[in-house]
Amino acid sequence: MSDLVIKVDAVSKLYKLGVITSRTIREDIRLWWKSKIKGNDSWKRELKEEDYLWALKDISFEVRRGEVLGIIGKNGAGKSTLLKIMSRVTSPTSGSIKIKGRAASLLEVGTGFHPELTGRENIFLNGAILGMSKAEIRSKLDEIIEFSGVSRFIDTPVKRYSSGMYVRLAFAVAAHLDPDILIVDEVLAVGDMEFQKKCLGKMKDVSGQGRTVLFVSHNMAIMKSLCTRGILLEKGRIKVNGSIHETIDEYFSENKEVAKTGIIPDDFYRPYGTGEARFKVAYVINQGQEKTNELRFNERFRIKMELQALQDIKGALLSVQLKNGVHETVVFSSDYRSKFTTVDFCKGNHLVEVDFNTCLMPGRYLLTANLSFFNSGSVIDTAQNVFEFTVSNLAEPGKGDYLWGTVHGYVHADTNWVYKNLN
Repeated sequence: MSDLVIKVDAVSKLYKLGVITSRTIREDIRLWWKSKIKGNDSWKRELKEEDYLWALKDISFEVRRGEVLGIIGKNGAGKSTLLKIMSRVTSPTSGSIKIKGRAASLLEVGTGFHPELTGRENIFLNGAILGMSKAEIRSKLDEIIEFSGVSRFIDTPVKRYSSGMYVRLAFAVAAHLDPDILIVDEVLAVGDMEFQKKCLGKMKDVSGQGRTVLFVSHNMAIMKSLCTRGILLEKGRIKVNGSIHETIDEYFSENKEVAKTGIIPDDFYRPYGTGEARFKVAYVINQGQEKTNELRFNERFRIKMELQALQDIKGALLSVQLKNGVHETVVFSSDYRSKFTTVDFCKGNHLVEVDFNTCLMPGRYLLTANLSFFNSGSVIDTAQNVFEFTVSNLAEPGKGDYLWGTVHGYVHADTNWVYKNLN
């Protein structure tokens, strides 16, 4: 048990909707007394359900030294709230968290630094908060500044930094001040690709030194390469706590019944959209004009979509994405790129078919359909991961199977090879 560094025990977090609070201090003390001293949760029944939101509900798990834990979930699942509680930015409504060692966190842009202080002064401030002496911080100062790439502005107040500069320095501080636990929210999306690679490399180094990393991201490829364990949150509760592969698979299989058929119910989860139209059907058709969840290697295919326009729509743009098993987009197509024009839909039901001459490599693929307004860019509807299909390494007779044991890339390009004898 000596390698246990984090223990989260029945943690819940309740937020009141609409206003900050209308209770008196006396009422707050009474509720605190019931929950903390008497161990009585009857106070929960005093709350009107519609006025409150449980951001987290009875969360329990343990993390050991050297683990890299990925926390996954949709927007609003409770990921950031959990990290804020673990970073002691906010406190839980009930339950407890025990942390062994120093924890450094990188949450949303704007936390952790004092805006009026310079970058250099904030480095010393953060080090002092972690319990480091000035001598210890000075020994790391040059390394932090070099890693961040903001040496020219290190004596400028951070309130004048761009969001990218802020994140670069904040990550450099959090990762280089020798924390026992590094907590990183998805703010790395603000930085450029080169800096993201540096950050991921540094997190691997930190975990290789026997320290613990907690990481939140929507990039499943990064999660899979970096994390050893995963937790899937859904509506404030833990749905999966296991290997990162198991967790990611469950995250993408939440719509598995829909993904088998491509028939999209009205209550299907749609993360955004203005709602003037809705996708009703989206699936793959093979060369035999049959709906299928499995294509042969080298087989051309068609995507069939049906949508319902709830009103007349002008200047719309349709697009489809094919994603791999870790949610990376490997093929993208839009009608505008094909015809350089937009499309209008009158109120009612419409059929759209897209022919693909792309030869996909063997593997698992997920279909996402998008409809948006071309001029404003506003999303009308998006149907994410609504159809799943695989491509086998066997081809139609006479067309050549995929012969290699390892799959190279995602698309087999249709190319023409020319050989000439130069002797």
